[in-house]
Amino acid sequence: MGTMKAVQVSKPGGDFELVERNIPDPGPGQVRIQVQACGVCHSDVITKDGLFPGISYPRVPGHEVVGTIDALGAGVSGWTRGERIGVGWHGGQDGTCPACRRGDFVNCVNVKICGISYDGGYQEYMIAPLDALARFPESLDAAEASPLMCAGITTFNALRHSGAYPGDLVAVQGVGGLGHLGIQFASKCGYRVAAIGRGGAVAGLAKKLGAEVYIDGASMDPAEELRKLGGARVILATAPSGKAMSALVGGLGANGALLVVGAPADPIEVGALQLILGRKRIQGWAAGTPADSEDTLRFAARTGVRPMIESFPLARAADGFARMMSGKAEFRVVLTM
Repeated sequence: MGTMKAVQVSKPGGDFELVERNIPDPGPGQVRIQVQACGVCHSDVITKDGLFPGISYPRVPGHEVVGTIDALGAGVSGWTRGERIGVGWHGGQDGTCPACRRGDFVNCVNVKICGISYDGGYQEYMIAPLDALARFPESLDAAEASPLMCAGITTFNALRHSGAYPGDLVAVQGVGGLGHLGIQFASKCGYRVAAIGRGGAVAGLAKKLGAEVYIDGASMDPAEELRKLGGARVILATAPSGKAMSALVGGLGANGALLVVGAPADPIEVGALQLILGRKRIQGWAAGTPADSEDTLRFAARTGVRPMIESFPLARAADGFARMMSGKAEFRVVLTM
């Protein structure tokens, strides 16, 4: 059919390479996607540096994909050419393992991850299995909304399953790539939102995004401030610091949960009595299935939740990745085709 531009990594720890590839054909149960935009997520470092076992190289990263269906493989029904879709972190499941038989596809023992198990969205066309596809609302801009396929679903899905009710105090730790979306979702869900950051520079932004209270972790004890507010039913921990997360546990109210969606390298440390007294818990949360992505997208479309993005053309993927890794992006980096 011709050739396309793709950005690949040829070996663990290698550089991003802009290459020409043949446009692939979809196999049975697959579709070909003409990619419009792909977010650059910190988890893309897994592909770049070979942090998961079994990654085949060369590999194209990217799991915040938005595009249109360009071709259908054999046996595909229920989807049409030209239909707008997204592909996120959850790139498919085996459908046969014990978790899948219970409908718990996120915990499939042979789960596929877009951009890790197969080539992702840092390219003009990509192949995806049907069980990775989420329908993408026409009202959402591709570049602006592509981070909803990972950062968006992660924060929204964690919050809606947290056990918090409208009016409950929900704290969001970090006003960054995940946190700036978490604040918006929490506010639109009707929670009392406290944002926790470091320094006063983001206080105004946090309140603009929907926080009622801003807590400066650089000048005050966040746990103590949360206790003054009655204790948090949920603390959504997005900043990648186990030490900072550990310091928040004391700010939980009765039956409160520290929901961990950021991935720090250092451990979270907590005393047993901190959890026993008040029946508190610490829980990790992954993204979700394509059905969860569709719920996230519809909610965002209806309520106006949007990522703040910086865009780079595909040819500058290395620059976009470096910008993301610098921690200075405001707040998500997106590649456009």
